[in-house]
Amino acid sequence: MSSNRITGIVKVDSKGRITIPQTMRENLGIEPGMLVALLADGDKKEIVINPILSENAKVLELNVDMIDKPGSLAKVIDKLAEYKIDIISNRCTSITRREEGECTFIIDTSQSSIDVDKLKSVLESIDVVTQVRIKQFEVPTY
Repeated sequence: MSSNRITGIVKVDSKGRITIPQTMRENLGIEPGMLVALLADGDKKEIVINPILSENAKVLELNVDMIDKPGSLAKVIDKLAEYKIDIISNRCTSITRREEGECTFIIDTSQSSIDVDKLKSVLESIDVVTQVRIKQFEVPTY
């Protein structure tokens, strides 16, 4: 099984910017003017970069607290799929093993007719979900 992994090291400039190497941009289909989602984990000192492939994306950050048991994540993902919500990136963590977990999703709702309040309500109605927080992103104009 071959992997399509490309590695590289870049330097942060004085304004905090990095340049994604050309081979990575080409491989991921990242073009000038395109949006990318960043998901940072402060504990791991890690940033995951995901291209947003839709030009008309409606990007939200979705934080879901849930009971940590088998099938909990699947219930949330199934509900997102039911409403045609695209998961761009996600990070899930067990807070207290077999008791509490949390997931952060970067999602695109452009193919869905659901609004933010209804999405929150629908997810909170899942029996394993304890709390839902949704943040809308301001799209940079530079």
